Amino acid sequence: FVLGASGAVPVFRFDRWWTVLSAGWLHGSLLHILFNMLWVRQLAPAVAELYGPARLVIVYTVASVTGFVLSSLAGQYLNFLPIPQLRGGGLTVGASAAIFGLLGALVYYGRRSGSSVVHSQALSYALLLGLFGFIMPGIDNYAHLGGFAGGYYVAKYLDPLHPERGDHMAVALGCLAATAAAVLWSTVSGLRMLF
Repeated sequence: FVLGASGAVPVFRFDRWWTVLSAGWLHGSLLHILFNMLWVRQLAPAVAELYGPARLVIVYTVASVTGFVLSSLAGQYLNFLPIPQLRGGGLTVGASAAIFGLLGALVYYGRRSGSSVVHSQALSYALLLGLFGFIMPGIDNYAHLGGFAGGYYVAKYLDPLHPERGDHMAVALGCLAATAAAVLWSTVSGLRMLF
């Protein structure tokens, strides 16, 4: 919470809306970060090669934000549902929203370029990981769904068949700066709440 976890509790009860930006860089345990970084290591080089490194950062950031926005909304308004996997996040962190965004960007690339291999492989991973989210407890399925949608639609806007431009680098640097500011502000404001 202090460093910038997102979800219904921080966003709606404490008005910490910027946590939808910081939560994608935080993790709940060493195992959590290990699994997430294995997926980032698997997917990020492919997205960077197809879109460019600046657009990779944009996709990661937008997907993370859209994932945590959807998760926070679901945690606030769907908390009454009897199935825990459909309630949304009360308190949530992790790179999986952004990972699903990278998968969404790869699915869009496959569709846009006509590469059925990229499209089907990324879609298969997304469906497999999505199914895993319903089997394992404590998985934030709304963050995954929102991240996938955010990654897919921002990839559509960025159009991978056109070369990366200088303004993409400026936007990517802005994304990184905003994320760093969100983590810093979360820490400062969170510590103030404690003392």
